[in-house]
Amino acid sequence: MNKDYYAVLMAGGVGSRFWPISTSDNPKQFHDMLGTGSTLIQKTFQRLNKFVPTENILILTNERYNDLVLEQLPMVKQDQVVLEPAMRNTAPCILYAAMKIQKMNENAVMIVAPSDHWIEDEEAFAKDVTACFEKCKTENVLCTLGIKPSFPNTGFGYIEFDKSDQSQIKKVNQFREKPDYETAKEFLAQGNFLWNAGIFMWSVKTIVQAFQNYQPKQHQLFLDGFSAYNTSGEREFIANTYPSAENISIDYAILENSDAIFVLEATFDWNDLGTWGSLYDKLDKNQDNNAVVNAKVLTQDANGNMIRSKAGKVVVVDGLDDYIIVDKDEVLLIYPKAKEQDIKQVLNKVKETFGDEYA
Repeated sequence: MNKDYYAVLMAGGVGSRFWPISTSDNPKQFHDMLGTGSTLIQKTFQRLNKFVPTENILILTNERYNDLVLEQLPMVKQDQVVLEPAMRNTAPCILYAAMKIQKMNENAVMIVAPSDHWIEDEEAFAKDVTACFEKCKTENVLCTLGIKPSFPNTGFGYIEFDKSDQSQIKKVNQFREKPDYETAKEFLAQGNFLWNAGIFMWSVKTIVQAFQNYQPKQHQLFLDGFSAYNTSGEREFIANTYPSAENISIDYAILENSDAIFVLEATFDWNDLGTWGSLYDKLDKNQDNNAVVNAKVLTQDANGNMIRSKAGKVVVVDGLDDYIIVDKDEVLLIYPKAKEQDIKQVLNKVKETFGDEYA
């Protein structure tokens, strides 16, 4: 494996749209959402570890999930777990991780990858990422992977690339916010728009320089602790400094400002597993088009449902179509798939009515 290849695995999200399985104490990346025997973070680590050395994979997460990370990834050492003492969106934590890596290896190229994506063709994934790595090693560019849209999805941001660029890795014209349905249809008709998967590659030199150019205050804030990184003094510096970092995404902080962004259209299948509906789409279905995880199911006049329970539990469903049915401990969710985007609001109402212990 190439010793200059590094990965930052983003594992700090709460995944509230997967409630009640995903909770603030034990979010979705630490669950076996598809019933495969591996959790999402374990699958992501294994995928990255095919071309990135074990010791070069950093896990970026919230302090409260430190023990979960070490329990599920026993090959990882404590100093590979990069802990955020406060939630500050993606820009500060990526800069922090990049500076840590830069101090380890100034020639490093790195991938920033979410821990909750589902990718089956892992060889194609590795090939795409290493192609971007090679470009990033020789050019001062920031690369991302885009997904060819299969329908006018309004739940993803889009990447518009230069139609005239004949290269495999194409120049990005601009990033576009989540569109309405008509705008999404226009994007697909134009043919030079890809879904933004939130997977990024760059050299540590280039991304740190980009922060210096476009976010100088943020850059200086973390540069002040450079001597402490990867030492016993790092944790104290971060605890005192990190809460002062601006709450801003990498997209707004860097990507929308830089004129050196390139995109490679992914050659692998991809699912961001953001909702119960996206999980339903990914799973195999039974003869009634129901997707089942763990449960033993008996259905009648029930079609298109997403059903999950504890392993071996018998679930009987009659007369329900296109519902999310999830049984977990003290919570039972029976909710229309068409309203899955409202589960966050439902969760807030549950907390207000019954207390945080159910969230």
